[in-house]
Order: sequence, then structure tokens, then C-alpha cells
Amino acid sequence: MANETIRILGLDPGLRRTGWGVIACEGSRLRWIAHGVVAPSDKAPFAERLLHLMESLSMICADHACDEAAVEEVFVNMNPSSTLKLGHARAAVMLAPARRGLPVAEYAPNLIKKAVVGAGHADKSQIAFMVKRLLPAAGDVTADAADALAVAITHAQLRKRALMAGAAA
Repeated sequence: MANETIRILGLDPGLRRTGWGVIACEGSRLRWIAHGVVAPSDKAPFAERLLHLMESLSMICADHACDEAAVEEVFVNMNPSSTLKLGHARAAVMLAPARRGLPVAEYAPNLIKKAVVGAGHADKSQIAFMVKRLLPAAGDVTADAADALAVAITHAQLRKRALMAGAAA
């Protein structure tokens, strides 16, 4: 019996640059589908930037026939205003797949690093290196897209547990 293929959208939220990556997961096999970055205009009003994120990611979900989505949890920094704006961007990013009926899982940054690199405090270059090793067809990827693909890879590894936890909530 063949394994079902699931398309996973990984998302690395940001107000200036939101990385996204789509992979296909069939059993333990992973295959790169697409990746990129959504970058709303810095000059646009805040609400329009959030709307741009949500609409762009909604189209990406549709264009790549995504089945599930996974988002990196917010990294809290020293500036409360920046953290709040990132929270707004993250909400817009999560609403796009949710509005299309996709389950959306969330993962802590250290869990993503541990799942992809093997160390919870890996840096961006280590993440990009491992993403290229695990998904060679992806070619060169920006840091934002590599992080998003890492989120998708993490979800592929942990999806059953994450979806069961989401159903219980």
C-alpha cells in the first residue's frame, strides 16, 4: 500500500519578509516543491502590509495545493513594539492557511533547529546547509525561505503528534 502524499507549507513570519516553503511528504520521503519570500512594501500602511501577507500566502496555498501548514512561534525580543508587530504579522500568516481550511501547527524556534540540524541553538547558516542537504532540488535559498523550509521539515517529522495536540485543544 502506497503512502499518502501530503503537501506542507512551512512559514517563517515577519512583517518585512515572510519566508515560505512547500514540501511533499510521503512517508519519510521529503521532496521540495517551491519556496520564496513575501515582502510587503515598507511604505504601505501597517494594515495593508498585513493584508498583503495574508492574501499572498492564501494564493500560495491554493497554487501549490497545500494540505497542512506549520508556522514558527514568535521569538520575543527586547523591544515590545517590535514583538507586538511580529505577533500581528504572525496572525496574518496563520490566518491565510486557516481560512483555506488547512490545519496549522506551531513550533518553537529551538525545536525546529533541533529537528533539522540536531542542535537547538544552531545558527542560520547551519539551518540553510541542512535544508540544502535534505532538499537538494531546492537549490540556493535565502535565509527566510530556508527557515520556512525548516519549519515544513519539522512538521513532516512531527506532524502526527502536532495534529493530535491541536485536535485535543
